[in-house]
Amino acid sequence: MRDKPLFNQVDFHLPPDIAHVCAGGETAVLRRHEAALTRYLLDKSAGMAGRTAQEAQVERARAGLARLFHVDLGDIGLVSNVAEGVSIVAESIDWRDGDNIVIDENEYPSVVGPIAQRGVALRMATGTSPDRYAPLVNDRTRLIGVSCVSYLTGERHDLDRLRALADSVGALLVVDYTQAAGYLPIHASVADFAFSACYKWLLGITGVAAAFWNRARQPAWSPASAGWYSMAPGTRGYDPPPALRADAMRFTRGNPAHGPVYVLAEALDYLSAFDMNAVTAHVQGLTTSLMDRFAALQIPVMTPRDTARHGASVCVASPRAQGMVDALAEHGVLAWNGHGRIRFSFHGYNNESDVDRITRAMQTVWRT
Repeated sequence: MRDKPLFNQVDFHLPPDIAHVCAGGETAVLRRHEAALTRYLLDKSAGMAGRTAQEAQVERARAGLARLFHVDLGDIGLVSNVAEGVSIVAESIDWRDGDNIVIDENEYPSVVGPIAQRGVALRMATGTSPDRYAPLVNDRTRLIGVSCVSYLTGERHDLDRLRALADSVGALLVVDYTQAAGYLPIHASVADFAFSACYKWLLGITGVAAAFWNRARQPAWSPASAGWYSMAPGTRGYDPPPALRADAMRFTRGNPAHGPVYVLAEALDYLSAFDMNAVTAHVQGLTTSLMDRFAALQIPVMTPRDTARHGASVCVASPRAQGMVDALAEHGVLAWNGHGRIRFSFHGYNNESDVDRITRAMQTVWRT
């Protein structure tokens, strides 16, 4: 029932009498993260034994991500952010004149920027039709880049459809799961490469992101550059050039951000206690409820109504979004602004009373 939160609110640093609905930007922090960061600091001070403990936390976090993404442990690496991961993939492609990538016109910059800066042609889909990518793909399409769920509108993309489209021309499918991981069941093997920030629904903090390399689909892939950590353990000397790690940790050029990794490992343990299908049902029940309330108030939304086509966010376009978000905060609603829209994003610690609070606040703020 949505009358009660799925997660225990006591587990989080949640301000009292506040509807915290900005998970698409930053989630509330788990209280257990304080102990995780303290443990990291103590391990950092413990010499070689501390480094061994840090590496154990890296493996713990990777195992948690592998479970969540339904892939093998060896397919999971760590990068500092999504843009870094996409950049590593982009650098490994032998781009040629006339090549293109296919994206949505409102795709997130972390997916597009690392490739656009290389001068590759962008073919941009417009509108909201699930089929809008197909007319843009041709024999020079090297990559389809897509967020599983749009940061801007909350639209959820059909990844199986895009996988088939990429396969029809031999293109890569690169997926950003940032706006999906932590409340939607993820089957990352649909992609050739996939990434996710960890400070949103995954309940981590900034500094570390998940990187998935589909070794079954792309067994010969190798990054164009490396660092000491991405080289095979025990490497010494440079003639011949050192081998890279055999698994997806070849994404990780230097030390992983161990502090955020400790936090991520705790967050993934916390999420593992919940069935992702139950989390999906909970948050999408709240999004549907809020859309119904907005429809009654004649407040138009950008987000598709069909639960198969949206995630955990409800987005409302407004040229005065920042002022409205500020006003909502004064009414006890923490929402998110940016790019000319207000975004209300739910997680397991929300319930129907948050929908009530948002509705009351928007009745006032929208009119004024």
